[in-house]
Amino acid sequence: MKIAMIGTGYVGLVSGVCFSDFGHEVVCVDKDPRKIEMLEQGRVPIYEPGLDTLMAKNVEAGRLSFTLDLAAALEGAQAVFIAVGTPTRRGDNHADLTYVMAAAEEIARTADHYMVVVTKSTVPVGTNRQVKEVIAKANPDLDFDVASNPEFLREGAAIDDFMKPDRVVVGVENDRAAEVMNEIYRPLYLRDFSIIATDLESAETIKYAANAFLAVKITFINEIAALCEKTGADVKEVAKGMGLDNRIGNKFLHAGPGYGGSCFPKDTKALARIGQDYAATMHITETVIQVNEDIKRRMIDKLRDLCGGSFNGKTVAVLGVTFKPNTDDMRDAPSLTIVPALVGGGARVRVCDPQGKREGEALLPGVTWIEDPYKAAKEADLLVILTEWNEFRALDLRALAKTMNDPRLGDLRNIYTPEDARNAGFVAYDSVGREGFGGM
Repeated sequence: MKIAMIGTGYVGLVSGVCFSDFGHEVVCVDKDPRKIEMLEQGRVPIYEPGLDTLMAKNVEAGRLSFTLDLAAALEGAQAVFIAVGTPTRRGDNHADLTYVMAAAEEIARTADHYMVVVTKSTVPVGTNRQVKEVIAKANPDLDFDVASNPEFLREGAAIDDFMKPDRVVVGVENDRAAEVMNEIYRPLYLRDFSIIATDLESAETIKYAANAFLAVKITFINEIAALCEKTGADVKEVAKGMGLDNRIGNKFLHAGPGYGGSCFPKDTKALARIGQDYAATMHITETVIQVNEDIKRRMIDKLRDLCGGSFNGKTVAVLGVTFKPNTDDMRDAPSLTIVPALVGGGARVRVCDPQGKREGEALLPGVTWIEDPYKAAKEADLLVILTEWNEFRALDLRALAKTMNDPRLGDLRNIYTPEDARNAGFVAYDSVGREGFGGM
């Protein structure tokens, strides 16, 4: 089957590469000449483990190609996926559908045979019906169907998520469209992965509901962490005890500096706005959005206390600034709140992140980028672990403490224990949801 993929961002590129590995012929389309040039040269514009190897394999096999020409991509295609950005719209927190509708209009002007137009982008309820109206208005003679196929990819584990999904959600209106979608996902169906066929509105809602629920879970354990700090409980033990309940599960129960990334901040805001539009207020989701911002500010207070009440004149080494490990994505990362507060408070900030510099240089002005964590910590007054990259999980704390001017550790991912820090020679330590020592 031939598939056209509009958009070579995170979702579009990962999906296109993986579909080609299923054996489909996939043509990825983008309006950015620089992206297409990079891809044609075999270079991947995003960091995702294993994506470059899988892309090269399928390009060599002749199943995967890249173009600026939508007409060429649609020629002979049975399905075209819209995988463009839907950023939060300024002013009202709606998902901005400008790129989605522009893609729909361009499909209508270009297509000349039956195909299924599949929305892969995360879009509010009712968007697929709007896409259908836009296409029908622009080209009344075109024979087509629409489908909703939201993505559930975790950055850093996207290929595995695509190839071994918890579920695939497909929203369609008729059997003809369902047959095309079934053929696209046939390799997963044959391996007994769950493929849920539903209506358009339910498919659209599933995506938002799932992400909002995970954001709730993260925010809940972060609130419990704040309580643990007051009572003397250990949030890691609390989370373990909760997670052993099969009704709750242990995933997304890791206390930290708040959620970030490309999905949770954007999708919780969009769901809250959808609720307002339909007079069905999403009280829990709205609260989660506010609490998550409060958590980031609480982390700043922790670090300030570790510095004796002021960042002014302090040298601070920050390990990790991407919103999670194994990605270069900086979107809504906690670092974008915490690091500027350090700089604004008068600290000299050094940043070390395996993949964050490419985006982070523009987003975090006033910091110094250092590749080695030990060099970053040399003669520093405070060491902050902000993203739990594997490179930071087995640091020689004793060696770090010896080189620091005033060895203090803010472990905002709970990688180490207070005992680890004390035994290594740190004079102060704080984490999230556990007792520290030596703070203000």
